[in-house]
Amino acid sequence: MAAGKDLEIGEGQAKKKKLLIIIGAAVALAVVAVVVVMMMSGGSSEPAPAEAGAAETAVAADPGAAAEKGSALYVSMPRPFIFNVPGASKDRLVQIKVQLLVRGSNNEETAKVHIPLIESTLLRTFSTSNAEELITVEGKENLKKKALKEVQEALTGVAGSEIVEEVLFTGFVMQ
Repeated sequence: MAAGKDLEIGEGQAKKKKLLIIIGAAVALAVVAVVVVMMMSGGSSEPAPAEAGAAETAVAADPGAAAEKGSALYVSMPRPFIFNVPGASKDRLVQIKVQLLVRGSNNEETAKVHIPLIESTLLRTFSTSNAEELITVEGKENLKKKALKEVQEALTGVAGSEIVEEVLFTGFVMQ
C-alpha cells in the first residue's frame, strides 16, 4: 500500500511540474509578443533633432515665408480611384490613392468642403490616360502635373484661389 501512495504522489507532482512548464511557456510567449508589438509599432511622431534644427534654421532665415505660406497639411481622398485604361494589347485596371498638399488650415477646410468636386476632376483626368503612359515614371509624373492643373482650375472657379499645392500619389497599382 505504501508503494501505491508513493506512486500517486509522484504522478501528482509530475502533473504540477507539467502545468508549471506550460504556464511558464505561455507567459514567455506573451512577453515576446508584447516586445514584438512594441518594436513594430514604430517611432514617435516628433521630428528627429536634425530635422527640428533644420526647420528652425529655415524659419530663422526667412520668418515671413513660413507665416505667409502656412504649414503643410495633407488632405486625403476618402477612397482610392479605380478606373480602366486602354492598352495596346489589353485594357488595364488602375487604382490610385491620392493625397493633396495644401498650406494652412483655411485651405485644408476649403479642400475638405470641395472633395466631391476634386474627386470628379481627378477621376475625369485619370481616365483620359492610357496604359502605355502610366507604365513609365515620366507618364505618372505628367499625370500628376495634369491632375494638379485641373484641380487648381476647378477650385479657382468655386473658391477663388489655388487651394492645392501638390497632388501626391500615395498608392499606385496597375493590373
